[in-house]
Amino acid sequence: MKAPISTLPLVGPKYVQKLAKLDIKTLEDLLYHIPFRYQDFSEISKIGSFPIGETATIKGEILEFKNEYTRQGRKIQSASIYDGTGKITAVWFNQPFLARVLPPGTKLSLSGKLQWWKKQKAIYSPEYEVVTESSETIHTGRLVPVYPATAGISPKWIRSRISALLKLLPKENLNDYLPKNLNFMNLWEAVQSVHFPKSLEEAETARKRLAFDELLFIQLLNLHKKSLWQKNEPTHKLTIDKDKLQQFFHLLPFTLTSSQLRSINEILNDLSGDKPMNRLLEGDVGSGKTIVAAISAYIVYLNGFKSAIMAPTQILAQQHFETLTEIFKKTDLKVSLAGEGDIIVGTHALIHKNVKLRDVALVVIDEQHKFGVEQRTHLIHKSKKGNIAPHVLTMTATPIPRTIALTLYGELELSTLDELPKGRKKVTTWIVPPAKRNPAYAWLKDQISNFKNQIFIVCPLIEESESETLANAKAATIEFEKLKIIFKDFRIGLLHGRMKVEEKNRVLDEFRSGKIDILVTTPVVEVGVDIPNANIMLIESADRFGLASLHQLRGRIGRGDKKAYCLLFTENSNNKVLARLSALKENNSGFRLAEIDLGLRGPGEVLGTRQHGETNLKIASWQDIDLIKLSKTIALQAVANPSQFAKLHKAFAEKLISVN
Repeated sequence: MKAPISTLPLVGPKYVQKLAKLDIKTLEDLLYHIPFRYQDFSEISKIGSFPIGETATIKGEILEFKNEYTRQGRKIQSASIYDGTGKITAVWFNQPFLARVLPPGTKLSLSGKLQWWKKQKAIYSPEYEVVTESSETIHTGRLVPVYPATAGISPKWIRSRISALLKLLPKENLNDYLPKNLNFMNLWEAVQSVHFPKSLEEAETARKRLAFDELLFIQLLNLHKKSLWQKNEPTHKLTIDKDKLQQFFHLLPFTLTSSQLRSINEILNDLSGDKPMNRLLEGDVGSGKTIVAAISAYIVYLNGFKSAIMAPTQILAQQHFETLTEIFKKTDLKVSLAGEGDIIVGTHALIHKNVKLRDVALVVIDEQHKFGVEQRTHLIHKSKKGNIAPHVLTMTATPIPRTIALTLYGELELSTLDELPKGRKKVTTWIVPPAKRNPAYAWLKDQISNFKNQIFIVCPLIEESESETLANAKAATIEFEKLKIIFKDFRIGLLHGRMKVEEKNRVLDEFRSGKIDILVTTPVVEVGVDIPNANIMLIESADRFGLASLHQLRGRIGRGDKKAYCLLFTENSNNKVLARLSALKENNSGFRLAEIDLGLRGPGEVLGTRQHGETNLKIASWQDIDLIKLSKTIALQAVANPSQFAKLHKAFAEKLISVN
């Protein structure tokens, strides 16, 4: 099972490279590369009774094969097939090699829809395979699995290699390790049935079994990581001076919310414990995660030690530096930007540059989903010695439904900020169709002229794309030039991710100081940009973003005293798209929007782009809530009762070796 994929017949070096793009490197990877749908070719028909418009499978012998050319130069291949009840023509396009591999006399099984071609009954581009009297079909005459594929590898090729693997695989390689009382399909049967099921019900039963296994191993891995972390001791022992903490609270110009106070108490319990903290702080946009992290760092400062805060971008690091400097201006605590200080703020430069992290008792990792696992681990290990580790607080403003968060980050304790500080204004959100673009521009001009408002205009791309799927997506550089004409009486700036750090900071400083009226930008402003007077955001090609991203972007406004507005521009009139955008119009809770997006578009939009080393489900879905809950229960039982789950522990140990 752990053998390289190259050990399978007909998988040479070129295929090895192509399969790697599908994360298939071993025989086990191929075995668990399951279909995403099935084509129903199970209806077997005789040519004489095969009705026009129906999809079915026929079996017959090739009487004649022709290569033809149209006037436009297209190559057409046609085969005359006979089964004793009648003739039918099979038609393919631009596959001249078929004349060589399918000579007259060849017996075929073909699946497809019956249509007309040159006034004759024909099947266009049918699935086909050569058959004998005793051979079993895998591409026709059954429920045919369709697999995720890549350039140079077709679903048909993958299907043939999986069929070969299943025939070569000894049954003892898939001995079951789950107790029978869980009532799942046997592992061997599940693997066979998920690839070549007799019915869709059987396929779903098999998928459910394999999905449970995948989730169960994630839960066990999380518990394993948690147990390893708990073997560490804190880098520095910390005590909580509640009197000084209360004095600091009184210095703040705002009152902490109940969820902030709850999260702070959870963190303080961790910091004063005999095990290093490993906690995830999950909060909606604007819920006040930074002050919670600041108070954690202040406790560390009172104990005479340092904290390191890592942000994914220079913009966010600069924002944290300025915010923390303001928070601690009435104290002696020193905040530095990737230098010496009581709180050291920076990007991944904290890892790669020679920043001294001695005496660091707390590591804070912001927007943790934007970092790869290796980056986070590197930073922690830089301030770790042996079995002594710093306290770690990771933060995310991407709201994730709790059940999923506890599965994704099960090795972490979870704190949630589920309310906004007093004074944060609700952002009024409008969906703007093409017909209302010009009136919207007129309204924006009025907002700048008469109310001195500043505006973000966000585009999904930096430059125009030649990709057909991105043909209607707006590009910041192109829109910038257009808007300079449309808003010729106003000051317009441009900001995107390819600009140098100094240039980005200059543009943001000009926007912050009111020297720019309209900032045309990309989602680079999604996190870390705080401009209180910028109370209007126009998002171009809004249908190109997930609800989580749109909510994050919208969170950049409504931070000042003025009424805030978010305009969602879209040229897409699809009802599902409009329903999704309407959810943003009607909801201001990021957690609620995450649940809606999970149902409408799946987990990709909720969890963001996959990072190297992050949990990536191949079989299960984050919508399998019942399976997720059951997998957590069984994982906990397995840890508590090793002898009862001995087979499972052995299978997990083997899996752990392959992961490491």
